[in-house]
Amino acid sequence: MLTTDKRWLAHYPKEVPATLEYDDIPLHECLKRTATKYPHVEAIHFLGKKLTFEELYVQAKKFANQLMGLGIKKGDRVAIMLANCPQSMISYYGALMTGAIVVQTNPLYVERELEHQMKDSGAKVMICLDLVYPRVQKVRPRTSLEYVIVTSIKDFLPFPKNVLYPFVQKKQNPTLTSVEYDQETIEFLPWLKAGSTEEPEVPFNPSEDLALLQYTGGTTGLSKGVMLTHRNLYVNTYQCKSWIYNIEEGKEKMLAVLPFFHVYGMTVVMNLAVMNGFTSILLPKFDVKDALKTIHKQKPTLFPGAPTMYRAMLHEPSRENYDLSTIKACISGAAALPLDTQETFENVTGGKLVEGYGLTESAPVATANLIWGKRIHGSIGLPWPDTEVAIVKPEGEQAEVKEIGEVAIRGPQVMKGYWNRPEETEKTFLGDWLLTGDMGYMDEDGFFYIVDRKKDMIIAGGFNIYPREIEEVLFEHEAVADVAIIGVADEYRGETVKAFIVKKEGKEVTEKELDEFCRKHLAAYKVPRIYEFRKELPKTLIGKVLRRVLVEEEQQKSAKASETADKEA
Repeated sequence: MLTTDKRWLAHYPKEVPATLEYDDIPLHECLKRTATKYPHVEAIHFLGKKLTFEELYVQAKKFANQLMGLGIKKGDRVAIMLANCPQSMISYYGALMTGAIVVQTNPLYVERELEHQMKDSGAKVMICLDLVYPRVQKVRPRTSLEYVIVTSIKDFLPFPKNVLYPFVQKKQNPTLTSVEYDQETIEFLPWLKAGSTEEPEVPFNPSEDLALLQYTGGTTGLSKGVMLTHRNLYVNTYQCKSWIYNIEEGKEKMLAVLPFFHVYGMTVVMNLAVMNGFTSILLPKFDVKDALKTIHKQKPTLFPGAPTMYRAMLHEPSRENYDLSTIKACISGAAALPLDTQETFENVTGGKLVEGYGLTESAPVATANLIWGKRIHGSIGLPWPDTEVAIVKPEGEQAEVKEIGEVAIRGPQVMKGYWNRPEETEKTFLGDWLLTGDMGYMDEDGFFYIVDRKKDMIIAGGFNIYPREIEEVLFEHEAVADVAIIGVADEYRGETVKAFIVKKEGKEVTEKELDEFCRKHLAAYKVPRIYEFRKELPKTLIGKVLRRVLVEEEQQKSAKASETADKEA
């Protein structure tokens, strides 16, 4: 039986309670409350277009009533395949009002991924951008989609951008064809405008009713739908609110560049902003110069992001032309936060940047370093209020302090399970503890550390090697901008360590110099034996390195080499 002594609570500031009181409400009720409390506060700023919370709430109600007019009822699945734009927020909260379950879908999905997600979820309706509609159209006959509602970025652009946008779009996508609308393929804007503003009357049980099917990245096979209830999402958003206690309701501005179709962006950006009356400054994608210009001009105070975003901004040659001093607080996720990135970003902005940790199955945040309090570099921080974290040994017993094992989480934000996968759900839980698949440990003070993904661990010559540890060392080298470590097949050691390196602009470094640097900071068996220099690394939209892509490339190289050797023999 796993237990925790909650020693981390000793480090909580007086402003953060160990346990919180949560209202028993569905998630979309947050929008209604904020629209009542701050009707005229700007909810959305999108490339010059502005919507108040009152306007956002009205649009969401219209969307909900129009969905119900299409026959959508409680429990039906509604897919949203949009970049960060007003339509994504309207669709999200509107769908929730009907009792439907939102299925967030990455606009970059290829047909195979899209078809799997639509079939698995059984979504009846999709809202998508005209840019991705051709992909949706191809897979649609093989799915349960009854309606596709198509929108364009221009639909919520101010004049004259809305007039000019189609010409820009055509220039960038010359093969893009016009959408042919009919009863099952609906044009978003006129359809939305015709909606009723009445409040939908749908009964909710927030602890049981699903709000979201959030599909995992599928790094170990086909992606699984994580079932998150209204309570899971409301609780995690409220926990986040308690953690960033030095904020003012109705006054902060949130740079919303983390994609809402990722659970991290959904909770710590969109839901948090709506719950607290913050203005969401929406950017459809991360472009370093656009982000710098937006911060300089719009003056956001909060900027949740990923280490790659912060690093890109710091390394941008024109950065000194922009004022970033309005940034108060940032919680970084998706990957380890290098110390030099943290320190330099804080020096440049005057704000705080801390690392957090979580996963889709925990809605997503479970731990974070204190923004205004004790923090430890390399640590993922302390468990959030009402959240327990334990370290589990392979045999299922609790690990000792500083002993490495699998990280397990228990708390009100933990998922209900995997959609239509009871066996997978059972394997992922130890009692009511969620097994994360991450390896880590706890120190004497209750701070937690991740050493790596269980599946990414390299076994070389009988030693367990964790890529993250080596990456953190290499990030300290002045010439290294980005790095990824994987294990590659080795006849003698079983596996050996390979490093993929991206050099900083204007900096040079050799394999020999990196080898010497690593030997000063790592045991000999952990030092990379192979280096490969690249211009960039494969990554997800939020900046997480896709190690599996690098592993697959190495496997293909190895297979080709074996083939050649066989032919020559």
